[in-house]
Amino acid sequence: MTNKLYLSVLSFAALLLLSSCGWIYQIGGAQSEFDATEAELEVADFAYTNQNGEEVSLSDFEGEYWLADMIFTSCPTVCPIMTPNMRELQDMAIAENLDLSFVSFSIDPENDTVEHLKGYTENIGVNDAYWDFLTGYDLEEIQAFALDSFKAPVEKTEDDFLHSTRFFLIDGEGKVVRIYDGLASDLSDIKADIQRTVK
Repeated sequence: MTNKLYLSVLSFAALLLLSSCGWIYQIGGAQSEFDATEAELEVADFAYTNQNGEEVSLSDFEGEYWLADMIFTSCPTVCPIMTPNMRELQDMAIAENLDLSFVSFSIDPENDTVEHLKGYTENIGVNDAYWDFLTGYDLEEIQAFALDSFKAPVEKTEDDFLHSTRFFLIDGEGKVVRIYDGLASDLSDIKADIQRTVK
């Protein structure tokens, strides 16, 4: 890793800590260790395209919970951990009959086309009735959306992307109520918290 890229990664990591979850160390009386209500994050309105070429908008999730993350399909590092974790949570939600949807926003819309996402989702075991992989915007738009909605910067480097590895649980009013570690090696606590929250 070059010095320039290393410094960029360090700066981005610090920015993520300060902007995405630094507040969590200052709140008390949280409903759980994952409680994000004090952050007052609210998802901005959107209308993007999923792996089936269908428009998916914020209004589609009105009155229901959904779990969101940011990925890109050619990611060589964190996404190959995040996406199987999300799939495990998808499978849990289906098995427990939870009214919970899943949304993955691609941060590489130039390469993650509808056709590409369709093939990708078929390969990793996505249930189309529960999980949307979204594209249909440019990089600048998803950067603004991620920062506005989740306080999660997205940066393109010379040959990679830097992005949040968090999972965001959003309620039926579009507010972020939980933030989970998308790289967790044990999802037991996250599953239990989702089950308690979503019911």
